[in-house]
Amino acid sequence: MAVECVIKNATSTVGEGPHWDDMTNTLLYVEHQENAIHRFNPETSVGDKIILEDTVGFVVPAKKGGLIAGVGRRLVHVDWDTKKVTKLHEVEKGLKTCFNDGKCDPRGRVWAGTMGPYDPDVENMPKIGSLYCLDLDGSLHTMVKDVGISNGLAWTSDEKTMYYIDSTPRKIYRYDYDVTTGQISNQKVIVDHAGKPLLDFGFPDGMTIDTEGKLWVACFVASKVVQYDPQTGKQLQAVNIPALGITSCCFGGKNLDELYVTCSAHEFSKEEFEKYPMTGSVFRVKGLGVKGFKAQIYEGEIKEG
Repeated sequence: MAVECVIKNATSTVGEGPHWDDMTNTLLYVEHQENAIHRFNPETSVGDKIILEDTVGFVVPAKKGGLIAGVGRRLVHVDWDTKKVTKLHEVEKGLKTCFNDGKCDPRGRVWAGTMGPYDPDVENMPKIGSLYCLDLDGSLHTMVKDVGISNGLAWTSDEKTMYYIDSTPRKIYRYDYDVTTGQISNQKVIVDHAGKPLLDFGFPDGMTIDTEGKLWVACFVASKVVQYDPQTGKQLQAVNIPALGITSCCFGGKNLDELYVTCSAHEFSKEEFEKYPMTGSVFRVKGLGVKGFKAQIYEGEIKEG
């Protein structure tokens, strides 16, 4: 196994939401506070970006062209070439929330959740966020309420189970999932780190799944990505990343056997940066011996809202 830095100090705020675009063999990711969507080609080491008008939580490609992104409290469609931004939906008017992580399910619906302000701190912040589903007809549905920090999402290959992270209680949940309707039910906690040492376990953040059905979870504060067996909740292995604030991960590369890892550089001290100077970078892990699935894209209608 080898961990390498592919974009040194990629962000001075929060790097998030990596998505491997297999059509172009590029990595999409966002800078939350910098309001930016990035596109990076690992073969050429060339990247470009789009700056939007508010925080960006996630980005996924759309089958009909362009990108779907969570911007502030809005779901939008972004045309990369023209830079045109079209609002699809706005949620939680009057609340101090914003979209965070998001991903597409096996049918091509977009699932995306919100988070509130870190006040007074992460573990005690208000649980005013929700998890939403942008359906194929362009309609938006609330799927989970009373969320602190909506984060990682993953689905099993048999399309019967969805995994979901709320970082505030430091838990990973399992749901029964109906691929036909998109409905979820029977919530169950499969990993619970509440009360455990932060430096050892961290806050569960972004997540992906490998072809063997095991979860890979970014552990914010703990400087690692952990592979879990969702059937037992047990840790199988850990990949130490030489940076603070590990936020998310996805499988990429032409064979989908490379793990791309994003991290945050937000609100770390000078001393912490001196100890971990690669904080804020994008990393790539090779030689894990596992592969991921091709990332789903939004298959639905794009309707201005």
